[in-house]
Amino acid sequence: MKDIEKARQGLSDAETGGIATEGFTVPDMGEYALLPGNPRRISLMAGQWDEGTSKEYDLNRGYRACTGAYKGTPLTAMSTGMGGPNLELPLTTMAAAGVNTFIRVGTTGAIQKGIQIGDIIINDCNVRLDGTSRQYVMEEYPSAASPEVVMALIQACENLGFKYHVGVGCTTASFYAGQSRASFGGYKRQDADALYKDLQSANVLNYDMEGAALFTLSRLFGLRAGMCASVIVQRETGEAYEDGGEARACLVGAEAIHILTRWDKEKRKQGKKYLCPDIMK
Repeated sequence: MKDIEKARQGLSDAETGGIATEGFTVPDMGEYALLPGNPRRISLMAGQWDEGTSKEYDLNRGYRACTGAYKGTPLTAMSTGMGGPNLELPLTTMAAAGVNTFIRVGTTGAIQKGIQIGDIIINDCNVRLDGTSRQYVMEEYPSAASPEVVMALIQACENLGFKYHVGVGCTTASFYAGQSRASFGGYKRQDADALYKDLQSANVLNYDMEGAALFTLSRLFGLRAGMCASVIVQRETGEAYEDGGEARACLVGAEAIHILTRWDKEKRKQGKKYLCPDIMK
């Protein structure tokens, strides 16, 4: 594991944000991590992992974390809060500690007909309306998930028997105005509905608030990332309920890490850098 202090050696707290990252160290993080938004999901995930392996941590600034094992595979989870700015801190801190593969697990709102409440959406890329990613790189830079992580998430859904969809998402910096919802007092931008329709026409599947930041930063840092989210809102029909969606998404993420670990071992065994179908024959 790469030590956080060594990774930032010679830099001041002003340069590294060291004061902000105090209280974020978790022992035995390993290389694979799940990123739920809501800190409440940490305990839910710990209950899904192998009995007696999970250890939960209360961190600075309301974040929570857990280490443990799923089907014998070591993994870590850390909450990110809501939105790209909140995700940036745990992502960079965990990367400095040696984590190289991240999967966001959470909930989402679907904007296409035919997607049902409880379905899993696997975004392989995201429209960058988040704000955070724009602070790092030009707007033309793509926000794309790692193909290997996407394939592992697909296989996880197949293994678990969950209905899923794969495609483009839209990450916003606002829960209300950014997702074409009316805000306090009914305030709504005049072009909000037009943007919603444009996204639908472009075959965008869903809204979220973290995916673009996760994918863009992971690409810039040379890390692997993916995301899966359970649909709890169907904007076209007006349906909105949780129905165990959080638990399904968290389970898919853990299963995907179990799959990725096996694939990574096979790549190393065969001396390959990337996964291809022939490797698994």
